[in-house]
Amino acid sequence: MLLAGLLNTNVVVAGEVDPASVPAPKQTIAEKYMSAKEAAALKQSMGKAALLVDIRTQAEIAFVGEADAVDANIPYLLADFSAWDDKKARFQLSPNPNFVNKVGELVSKAGLQKDSTIILMCRSGDRSAKAANDLTKAGYTNAYSLVEGFEGDVAKDGPNAGKRTVNGWKNAGLPWSYNLDKNKMYLN
Repeated sequence: MLLAGLLNTNVVVAGEVDPASVPAPKQTIAEKYMSAKEAAALKQSMGKAALLVDIRTQAEIAFVGEADAVDANIPYLLADFSAWDDKKARFQLSPNPNFVNKVGELVSKAGLQKDSTIILMCRSGDRSAKAANDLTKAGYTNAYSLVEGFEGDVAKDGPNAGKRTVNGWKNAGLPWSYNLDKNKMYLN
């Protein structure tokens, strides 16, 4: 089933992602999900009446690229490259205390409301679920998690085992680039 974006009512019908099939870390309290292809089709049909927000860190975008359809980068987590997380064996990440407010500023700047469609995209769908939950708790009624993310899920077997080659924006062949637009970047 293809998406149907109804411009005047902000209603989005998403059919590719069955909420019952969404893994626990990617589930949202509102159960609103989209695949990469659905999100791209929605942005194509609704344009600026729907927002696609890339919530990855600035470093992820700088080194991995960005979807052409993204309206803005507002990181859900901020990286501290001077601190190490021993438990997760990576640089320290902490919640962006301005996330919900920055999304609100973007919504207002676009002339939209809290009932407008907002699609959140991270690397693989876990962070976008948490971000969608925060927006839902803040009164946003159409916050969707792009369950596949930008890079997709990790292949469990075969020649690509351990690589992010399953689903996602890039693996769906959707437009993206390493050329970033300064006006879309999170510069604090």
